[in-house]
Amino acid sequence: MPEPTTPIPSTSTAGRALRLGVAGPVGTGKSSLIATVCRVLAQELRLGVITNDIYTDEDARFLRSAGVLEPERIRAVETGACPHTAIRDDVTANLLAAEDLERDFTPLDVVIIESGGDNLTATFSPALVDAQLFVLDVAGGGDVARKGGPGITGADLLIVNKTDLAPYVGVDVELMVADATAAREGRPVLALSRTDEASVATLRAWVLSMLSAHRAGTHVPQDPGPMAPHFHADEDGGGHTHSHAHDDAHTAHAHDDATVGAHQH
Repeated sequence: MPEPTTPIPSTSTAGRALRLGVAGPVGTGKSSLIATVCRVLAQELRLGVITNDIYTDEDARFLRSAGVLEPERIRAVETGACPHTAIRDDVTANLLAAEDLERDFTPLDVVIIESGGDNLTATFSPALVDAQLFVLDVAGGGDVARKGGPGITGADLLIVNKTDLAPYVGVDVELMVADATAAREGRPVLALSRTDEASVATLRAWVLSMLSAHRAGTHVPQDPGPMAPHFHADEDGGGHTHSHAHDDAHTAHAHDDATVGAHQH
């Protein structure tokens, strides 16, 4: 990919790129959404991408093969644990990856950090990202937005993705967006299809507006809230309930015994 020909002049008081998190359940189209963002902005902005997978670099390889950025600008973090771990519980690996990427390609305008696929409660730590998108898709069901959770209700932008598939899965996109808007108490919701130029243009404009706010110092990273309690199964079939409590000073973890034979995400 060529270097951007018309980069936006940087006046960021933060002294670093906007870090934009992308989270959502498995299969909602997070990687494809990132590829779309890169395609429409790579000639205007200097971009980098960090993907998260548990044991592979599959998402990074997908984006590299798509040719949306130079391969060196796409880095992979293998979390070795549940997807939320490296985006909220201990963000060290992702912070180091972001800093390395910015050092290697100074200056960058935006670093996009993709979470591994998780459940509806997945959120990024505000210590890692400045703004976050949460991605749903129509194939997951028209009622999924009503289920709420901090990922849906608190992200800076909620994406209802793959709207071109709605006729094939029996989903009313307008109703799904209305439900999502109600769940988010009016926070922005975007119905998106990568084949719909108008929706892609709206996504592009949102990213640019968030970058401008970041540079002006008018955007304050928000914490959508902690993960809901969830279950981790041990190899012997037992398990424990894992809950997360976070504040500005530290991260605390509480573990209670339970007998759960499934890993729920």
